[in-house]
Amino acid sequence: MDLTTMTYEVRDRVAHVRFTRPEGANAVNPAFSADLRAVMVAIEFDDDVKAVSVTAEGKVFCAGGDLKLFAEAGADVPSLASDMLVDYHGAIYKMNSIPKPFVAGVRGAAGGAGLSLMAAFDLVVSSESAKYTMAYTRAGVTPDGTSSYFVARHIGLRRMLDLTLTNRVLDAATAEQWGLVNRVVGDDEVDAATADLAQQLADGPAWALGHAKRVVYHGYETSLPAAGEYEGVVIAESMGRRDGQEGIAAFAEKRAPNFTGD
Repeated sequence: MDLTTMTYEVRDRVAHVRFTRPEGANAVNPAFSADLRAVMVAIEFDDDVKAVSVTAEGKVFCAGGDLKLFAEAGADVPSLASDMLVDYHGAIYKMNSIPKPFVAGVRGAAGGAGLSLMAAFDLVVSSESAKYTMAYTRAGVTPDGTSSYFVARHIGLRRMLDLTLTNRVLDAATAEQWGLVNRVVGDDEVDAATADLAQQLADGPAWALGHAKRVVYHGYETSLPAAGEYEGVVIAESMGRRDGQEGIAAFAEKRAPNFTGD
């Protein structure tokens, strides 16, 4: 991949993605969106990848849309934004559907489209000093980046409307209390904690963890009978796989399981 706004490396079954445009606050532009989608395609089809860690260089995880670029586009900005969102939203759709856990490590701030992206991850590690804000209406525009789907589900409709209409800024402690992030660590611990969590997942029963992700998202969106039926199909398949057999045997024999990810 010829990436210009991020790096991609696979180590010990973990895909490590790192945003590398700190001078631009890792803002979302067409290049970032295309890179993100390319990375998601690589992760989807790389059987060696069992979990994903995403972090960022600099003081800001992602500041949202590149408003300077949008201002320069003038009257052409609607077509620029629409075209960019094909890749950006496409990347998020893939991240959600890929049966592998994705962990984001947020240091500094996530705003606008950056908050939208962060909310789409399965797990989020936040720095103590991180700030979170929607910011869209402050610039006279409406939300994008699938925030209307993910943020509202994480924190509830009333709080989502508060963030969207007032541009309230959340600190890390409040974000954790509201359910927007999973855990808060020291500012200098974010990268390591994110990588460690992704490694923990990759070292576990990877097939079961990835498909457990699918079961949870499917169940949240469907009826009770449909959720139950899907659960029945997937758990039966997991029990027939190598890790399922090993996990059941280990529990019965009162020993630690030896998972291989299969």
